[in-house]
Amino acid sequence: MSFLLGRREVRGRPTPFVERPIPPNSMQGSSYARVDLSRTEASLQKLAVWACVNLVATIAETMPLQYFPRPREAAPLPSWLADPGGDGHGLPDWTSQYVYSAMLRGNVYGIGGERDRLRGTFTQIALQHPDLVRPYLEDGVVQWRANGEEVPAGDMWHRRYHPVPGRVLGLSPIELQALTIGTGISSLRFGAAWFQDGGHPSAILSSEQSLDHKQAATAKERFMAAVFGRREPVVLGNGWKYQAIQIAPNESQFLETNGYTSAECCRIFGPGFAEIFGYETGGSLTYSNIEQRSLDLLTYAVDPWLVRVERALTGLLPPGEVVKFNRGALVRTDLLTRYKAHAIALRNQFKVIDEVRDLEDLGPVPWGATPSTDAPANHDPSGGQS
Repeated sequence: MSFLLGRREVRGRPTPFVERPIPPNSMQGSSYARVDLSRTEASLQKLAVWACVNLVATIAETMPLQYFPRPREAAPLPSWLADPGGDGHGLPDWTSQYVYSAMLRGNVYGIGGERDRLRGTFTQIALQHPDLVRPYLEDGVVQWRANGEEVPAGDMWHRRYHPVPGRVLGLSPIELQALTIGTGISSLRFGAAWFQDGGHPSAILSSEQSLDHKQAATAKERFMAAVFGRREPVVLGNGWKYQAIQIAPNESQFLETNGYTSAECCRIFGPGFAEIFGYETGGSLTYSNIEQRSLDLLTYAVDPWLVRVERALTGLLPPGEVVKFNRGALVRTDLLTRYKAHAIALRNQFKVIDEVRDLEDLGPVPWGATPSTDAPANHDPSGGQS
């Protein structure tokens, strides 16, 4: 039996709630057509749903986050931003949790702990499992309960997506598209039951003679004993016939249904996901190189979610300060293309040599802060002698 852990603030520090058991997954019933998505994580049984959410969460977790206290002037992350949850798991773990809640529920909840002394904004936010948080109205004011306990409104941190007028919470994509996701999971279950339980007999052993129940059972038993675990030919008497039942692969694996629902599930989270994962969508995307594929992935699928994480974290900083993901870490180019881009940047003085060398994981040089047109003639940008 699994548990979910909620958190609350006690004397400015987040401490665990009492763990409460979650009922067993009701989706594991005997009927493959009965799909219960009341627990949103159950939707992750559909591979396309898992793939989309996991892709964005993984990129947000691994992509470097840059801090700009002033425009275009990067600086090391503030110490609290390196671990905004205050639980020791760090920023990557926090951003991954954020993405899962946002994409599956359309809402992200947190309970604030420590605050900035001057601005009063949170510098520590313990993210909550969305199923354990409930808002309610009291005298026209939104109040909050987390894991069954009251949480002061000033301590609750809430970000919503897919908002609609007149509602406190954002819409959950899984709730809205439960029929599509449920159909996909049902088809997978039906396919598994077909092979595990036998959707039809594997063969027919027939006789021209009239057999009663006992005789038929004896014939079946003897035939099974003759063929089980052997590769020898079977000899049948006069009037007996053995016929194997074959089924087309596209029927036995229900590929068309699975493929259609997979593409539809990808569309739930935005354009580009279905094409990136190669699901049939009625159209096609071709890529001339890996860089173009990465750009399409970033532009059409992942970037809107990254922007939402950036805005959430920037909202915790003083005015004028921002954080941004370094999207260049996702776009990989071949060596020649990269060096040509460096040459253009240096020639047009977008960058100086030390900035280019830093991108190539090389150390600074004495003339590295000088624009390339003023660099000594006997030096080249790579640091070697000309």
